Amino acid sequence: MKIGDIYKVREVAGENLIVEQGKSQADMTKVISLNSTALLLWKELQGADFSLEDAAHVLMNHYGIPKEQALIDAQKWIDALSRCGIIE
Repeated sequence: MKIGDIYKVREVAGENLIVEQGKSQADMTKVISLNSTALLLWKELQGADFSLEDAAHVLMNHYGIPKEQALIDAQKWIDALSRCGIIE
């Protein structure tokens, strides 16, 4: 899977928001804000093909959490972005 190339993260008023590049107007009904963990995953995995295990390894390496918890957390991140059509 991969984060769509048309999506970027921009800081707006202290929030990290996913925006679609090339749109002249933002659709404010689809604002997606990333917390620090989601932003970490985004920064580490953007531009690369990745798997659930790759995302989990980012979390394990950064936070020192067990693999089982990392897989659960990574799956939640993937599911949320997939529902929005951001992950291909």
